[in-house]
Amino acid sequence: MHEQLWFTAILNHLFGPALTGLLEKLGIHPHFPQAPISNSAAMEILVCFFLIVVFFIVRAGLSVDRPGALQHTFEGLVGFIEQQSQEIIGPHSEGYTPFLVALALFILFCNLIGLIPGFESPTAVPIVPLGCAIVAFFYYQAQGFKHAGIKYLAHFAGPMPLLAPLMIPIELISHLARVLSLTIRLFANMFAGDMVTLVFFSLVPIGIPIFFLGLHLGVSFLQTYIFVLLTTVYLAGAVAEEH
Repeated sequence: MHEQLWFTAILNHLFGPALTGLLEKLGIHPHFPQAPISNSAAMEILVCFFLIVVFFIVRAGLSVDRPGALQHTFEGLVGFIEQQSQEIIGPHSEGYTPFLVALALFILFCNLIGLIPGFESPTAVPIVPLGCAIVAFFYYQAQGFKHAGIKYLAHFAGPMPLLAPLMIPIELISHLARVLSLTIRLFANMFAGDMVTLVFFSLVPIGIPIFFLGLHLGVSFLQTYIFVLLTTVYLAGAVAEEH
Protein backbone atom coordinates (compact mmCIF):
# COMPACT_ATOMS: atom_id res chain seq x y z
CA MET A 1 0.00 0.00 0.00
CA HIS A 2 1.21 3.51 -0.80
CA GLU A 3 2.33 5.69 2.10
CA GLN A 4 -0.58 7.84 3.18
CA LEU A 5 -0.50 11.36 4.49
CA TRP A 6 -2.39 11.87 7.75
CA PHE A 7 -5.24 13.69 5.98
CA THR A 8 -5.46 10.94 3.36
CA ALA A 9 -5.65 8.32 6.12
CA ILE A 10 -8.56 10.18 7.72
CA LEU A 11 -10.48 10.33 4.44
CA ASN A 12 -9.86 6.65 3.71
CA HIS A 13 -10.97 5.72 7.22
CA LEU A 14 -14.21 7.69 6.85
CA PHE A 15 -15.08 7.13 3.19
CA GLY A 16 -12.75 4.41 1.90
CA PRO A 17 -15.04 1.35 2.29
CA ALA A 18 -18.03 3.14 0.78
CA LEU A 19 -15.96 4.47 -2.13
CA THR A 20 -14.43 1.05 -2.80
CA GLY A 21 -17.89 -0.52 -2.85
CA LEU A 22 -19.14 2.12 -5.28
CA LEU A 23 -16.17 1.69 -7.59
CA GLU A 24 -16.55 -2.09 -7.63
CA LYS A 25 -20.23 -1.75 -8.53
CA LEU A 26 -19.14 0.42 -11.47
CA GLY A 27 -16.69 -2.27 -12.55
CA ILE A 28 -13.63 -0.38 -11.34
CA HIS A 29 -11.24 -2.25 -9.05
CA PRO A 30 -8.91 0.11 -7.10
CA HIS A 31 -5.31 -0.98 -6.58
CA PHE A 32 -5.65 -0.43 -2.83
CA PRO A 33 -9.20 -1.40 -1.78
CA GLN A 34 -8.52 -0.38 1.83
CA ALA A 35 -7.27 3.04 0.74
CA PRO A 36 -8.87 4.04 -2.57
CA ILE A 37 -8.26 7.77 -2.00
CA SER A 38 -4.75 8.76 -3.07
CA ASN A 39 -2.66 11.51 -1.52
CA SER A 40 -3.12 13.73 -4.57
CA ALA A 41 -6.91 13.34 -4.47
CA ALA A 42 -6.95 14.08 -0.74
CA MET A 43 -4.88 17.23 -1.27
CA GLU A 44 -7.25 18.36 -4.03
CA ILE A 45 -10.21 17.86 -1.72
CA LEU A 46 -8.47 19.85 0.99
CA VAL A 47 -7.63 22.69 -1.41
CA CYS A 48 -11.21 22.83 -2.70
CA PHE A 49 -12.60 22.85 0.84
CA PHE A 50 -10.18 25.60 1.85
CA LEU A 51 -11.08 27.74 -1.16
CA ILE A 52 -14.81 27.33 -0.52
CA VAL A 53 -14.34 28.47 3.07
CA VAL A 54 -12.27 31.45 1.94
CA PHE A 55 -14.89 32.38 -0.65
CA PHE A 56 -17.61 32.33 2.00
CA ILE A 57 -15.47 34.52 4.28
CA VAL A 58 -14.81 37.02 1.50
CA ARG A 59 -18.47 37.05 0.46
CA ALA A 60 -19.64 37.60 4.02
CA GLY A 61 -17.24 40.49 4.53
CA LEU A 62 -17.77 42.34 1.24
CA SER A 63 -17.89 46.08 1.79
CA VAL A 64 -17.81 49.06 -0.54
CA ASP A 65 -16.90 51.60 2.13
CA ARG A 66 -14.47 49.59 4.26
CA PRO A 67 -13.01 46.66 2.28
CA GLY A 68 -10.69 44.41 4.25
CA ALA A 69 -7.26 43.10 3.32
CA LEU A 70 -8.67 39.81 2.04
CA GLN A 71 -11.15 41.61 -0.18
CA HIS A 72 -8.37 43.84 -1.55
CA THR A 73 -6.29 40.74 -2.31
CA PHE A 74 -9.05 39.04 -4.28
CA GLU A 75 -10.01 42.24 -6.06
CA GLY A 76 -6.38 42.67 -7.10
CA LEU A 77 -6.23 39.10 -8.43
CA VAL A 78 -9.49 39.43 -10.35
CA GLY A 79 -8.43 42.82 -11.72
CA PHE A 80 -5.05 41.47 -12.85
CA ILE A 81 -6.56 38.48 -14.69
CA GLU A 82 -9.34 40.61 -16.17
CA GLN A 83 -6.88 43.18 -17.49
CA GLN A 84 -4.68 40.46 -18.95
CA SER A 85 -7.72 38.87 -20.61
CA GLN A 86 -8.78 42.16 -22.14
CA GLU A 87 -5.31 42.67 -23.60
CA ILE A 88 -5.18 39.16 -25.09
CA ILE A 89 -8.81 38.32 -25.91
CA GLY A 90 -10.40 41.73 -26.32
CA PRO A 91 -13.20 43.80 -24.79
CA HIS A 92 -15.59 40.82 -24.65
CA SER A 93 -13.37 38.87 -22.24
CA GLU A 94 -15.22 39.59 -18.97
CA GLY A 95 -17.27 36.40 -19.19
CA TYR A 96 -14.15 34.25 -19.02
CA THR A 97 -12.73 35.88 -15.89
CA PRO A 98 -14.55 33.64 -13.32
CA PHE A 99 -13.17 30.47 -14.92
CA LEU A 100 -9.64 31.86 -15.19
CA VAL A 101 -9.65 33.10 -11.59
CA ALA A 102 -10.96 29.76 -10.28
CA LEU A 103 -8.35 27.88 -12.33
CA ALA A 104 -5.56 30.15 -11.06
CA LEU A 105 -6.56 29.82 -7.40
CA PHE A 106 -6.90 26.04 -7.60
CA ILE A 107 -3.51 25.54 -9.26
CA LEU A 108 -1.79 28.08 -7.01
CA PHE A 109 -2.96 26.53 -3.76
CA CYS A 110 -2.28 23.01 -5.07
CA ASN A 111 1.28 24.21 -5.71
CA LEU A 112 1.67 25.96 -2.36
CA ILE A 113 0.21 23.27 -0.10
CA GLY A 114 3.37 21.24 -0.53
CA LEU A 115 5.25 23.85 1.51
CA ILE A 116 3.28 22.85 4.62
CA PRO A 117 4.84 19.95 6.58
CA GLY A 118 2.64 16.87 6.40
CA PHE A 119 1.19 17.77 3.01
CA GLU A 120 2.33 17.48 -0.60
CA SER A 121 1.62 19.31 -3.83
CA PRO A 122 -0.94 17.36 -5.89
CA THR A 123 0.35 19.14 -9.01
CA ALA A 124 3.59 17.15 -8.56
CA VAL A 125 1.57 14.07 -9.61
CA PRO A 126 0.88 13.86 -13.39
CA ILE A 127 -2.84 13.13 -13.12
CA VAL A 128 -3.66 16.48 -11.48
CA PRO A 129 -1.97 18.76 -14.07
CA LEU A 130 -3.48 16.54 -16.75
CA GLY A 131 -6.93 17.08 -15.27
CA CYS A 132 -6.42 20.86 -15.22
CA ALA A 133 -5.18 20.79 -18.81
CA ILE A 134 -8.17 18.72 -19.98
CA VAL A 135 -10.58 21.10 -18.25
CA ALA A 136 -8.89 24.10 -19.91
CA PHE A 137 -8.94 22.30 -23.29
CA PHE A 138 -12.65 21.50 -23.21
CA TYR A 139 -13.49 24.95 -21.82
CA TYR A 140 -11.89 26.93 -24.62
CA GLN A 141 -13.24 24.54 -27.26
CA ALA A 142 -16.75 24.91 -25.80
CA GLN A 143 -16.39 28.69 -25.77
CA GLY A 144 -15.30 28.57 -29.40
CA PHE A 145 -18.48 26.72 -30.38
CA LYS A 146 -20.58 29.00 -28.16
CA HIS A 147 -19.10 32.09 -29.78
CA ALA A 148 -19.13 31.03 -33.45
CA GLY A 149 -21.43 28.02 -33.57
CA ILE A 150 -20.70 25.33 -36.12
CA LYS A 151 -18.52 27.84 -38.00
CA TYR A 152 -15.91 27.27 -35.32
CA LEU A 153 -14.90 24.10 -37.16
CA ALA A 154 -13.59 26.32 -39.97
CA HIS A 155 -10.87 27.32 -37.52
CA PHE A 156 -9.29 23.88 -38.04
CA ALA A 157 -9.36 24.13 -41.86
CA GLY A 158 -7.08 27.14 -42.16
CA PRO A 159 -7.55 30.27 -44.26
CA MET A 160 -7.36 28.51 -47.65
CA PRO A 161 -9.94 25.82 -48.56
CA LEU A 162 -7.45 24.05 -50.83
CA LEU A 163 -5.15 23.43 -47.89
CA ALA A 164 -7.91 22.14 -45.60
CA PRO A 165 -7.01 18.41 -46.00
CA LEU A 166 -3.49 19.24 -44.83
CA MET A 167 -4.40 21.80 -42.16
CA ILE A 168 -7.13 19.81 -40.37
CA PRO A 169 -4.86 17.00 -39.05
CA ILE A 170 -2.13 19.53 -38.24
CA GLU A 171 -4.55 21.68 -36.25
CA LEU A 172 -6.01 18.67 -34.43
CA ILE A 173 -2.55 17.48 -33.42
CA SER A 174 -1.62 21.02 -32.40
CA HIS A 175 -4.66 21.37 -30.12
CA LEU A 176 -4.10 17.97 -28.53
CA ALA A 177 -0.43 18.83 -28.01
CA ARG A 178 -1.55 21.79 -25.92
CA VAL A 179 -2.93 19.40 -23.32
CA LEU A 180 0.40 17.57 -23.19
CA SER A 181 2.35 20.84 -23.04
CA LEU A 182 0.29 22.27 -20.16
CA THR A 183 0.52 18.98 -18.26
CA ILE A 184 4.26 18.40 -18.59
CA ARG A 185 5.20 22.01 -17.88
CA LEU A 186 3.27 22.18 -14.61
CA PHE A 187 4.05 18.65 -13.45
CA ALA A 188 7.77 18.72 -14.26
CA ASN A 189 8.40 22.03 -12.50
CA MET A 190 6.44 21.16 -9.36
CA PHE A 191 7.88 17.64 -9.15
CA ALA A 192 11.42 18.97 -9.55
CA GLY A 193 10.79 21.64 -6.91
CA ASP A 194 9.49 19.09 -4.43
CA MET A 195 12.42 16.73 -5.04
CA VAL A 196 15.07 19.44 -4.71
CA THR A 197 13.53 20.73 -1.48
CA LEU A 198 13.24 17.19 -0.08
CA VAL A 199 16.86 16.33 -0.93
CA PHE A 200 18.29 19.44 0.69
CA PHE A 201 16.10 19.03 3.75
CA SER A 202 17.45 15.50 4.19
CA LEU A 203 21.07 16.63 3.72
CA VAL A 204 21.07 19.97 5.54
CA PRO A 205 17.91 20.34 7.63
CA ILE A 206 18.69 23.87 8.87
CA GLY A 207 19.38 27.10 7.01
CA ILE A 208 20.05 26.22 3.36
CA PRO A 209 16.63 24.59 2.63
CA ILE A 210 14.95 27.95 3.35
CA PHE A 211 16.38 29.22 0.06
CA PHE A 212 14.82 26.29 -1.79
CA LEU A 213 11.50 26.86 -0.04
CA GLY A 214 11.60 30.40 -1.38
CA LEU A 215 12.44 29.03 -4.81
CA HIS A 216 9.52 26.61 -4.56
CA LEU A 217 7.27 29.54 -3.65
CA GLY A 218 8.40 31.50 -6.69
CA VAL A 219 7.97 28.50 -9.01
CA SER A 220 4.45 27.96 -7.65
CA PHE A 221 3.37 31.48 -8.59
CA LEU A 222 5.22 31.44 -11.90
CA GLN A 223 3.76 28.13 -13.08
CA THR A 224 0.26 29.25 -12.09
CA TYR A 225 0.71 32.41 -14.12
CA ILE A 226 2.03 30.54 -17.15
CA PHE A 227 -0.80 28.00 -17.07
CA VAL A 228 -3.47 30.71 -16.88
CA LEU A 229 -1.69 32.85 -19.49
CA LEU A 230 -1.56 29.99 -22.00
CA THR A 231 -5.20 29.14 -21.32
CA THR A 232 -6.08 32.78 -22.02
CA VAL A 233 -4.12 32.67 -25.28
CA TYR A 234 -5.96 29.51 -26.33
CA LEU A 235 -9.27 31.19 -25.45
CA ALA A 236 -8.32 34.18 -27.57
CA GLY A 237 -7.71 31.92 -30.54
CA ALA A 238 -11.01 30.10 -30.03
CA VAL A 239 -13.24 33.18 -29.75
CA ALA A 240 -11.38 35.48 -32.15
CA GLU A 241 -13.79 37.36 -34.40
CA GLU A 242 -11.83 36.86 -37.59
CA HIS A 243 -12.19 33.06 -37.63
